[in-house]
Amino acid sequence: MKALAIPALAAMVLLAVAGCSPNTEELQEWMEQQRRDVKPNVTPLQPPRKFNPQPYQSAQTVEPFSNQKLTVAIKQESRQPSSLLAGELNRRKEPLEAFPLDSMRMVGSLTKNGQPYALLKVDNLLYQVKVGDYLGQNYGRITRIAETDIALREIVQDAAGEWIERAGSLQLQEKAR
Repeated sequence: MKALAIPALAAMVLLAVAGCSPNTEELQEWMEQQRRDVKPNVTPLQPPRKFNPQPYQSAQTVEPFSNQKLTVAIKQESRQPSSLLAGELNRRKEPLEAFPLDSMRMVGSLTKNGQPYALLKVDNLLYQVKVGDYLGQNYGRITRIAETDIALREIVQDAAGEWIERAGSLQLQEKAR
């Protein structure tokens, strides 16, 4: 019974395939009819708007990021320095003002003729400083010397560009063992 089922199945498949024969005349005719009936609906493009160029009015003014504007601002500030900075600009710089505070180490203190002195180590050189001496790059002036620290006041610019006084200090550094 199995032997008869396979040829019968094959015959049915052949008949089904024969029904899909290349007789496509009717299909071709229907496709042509559809092509003729369907009209594409495309909306027309809008014409481009006319460009009206405008003259550049700011060409005669100073560019906001130019060197010229920066130079004018610096000159203006140097003519009218704040009262804090005015005295500092006219004096002679001291040797320790060439170094930043974080490169200095207080290594000791002593008293000579009743006046306190501090010993600072900078670039493997030892400096002796007293109250009133200047050090650091922010116009730092020593206001007090104790056995374990140096108090100073610095003049720095705040976020708004104004010159303000700021307290600073250097602590005695003990030698690492």
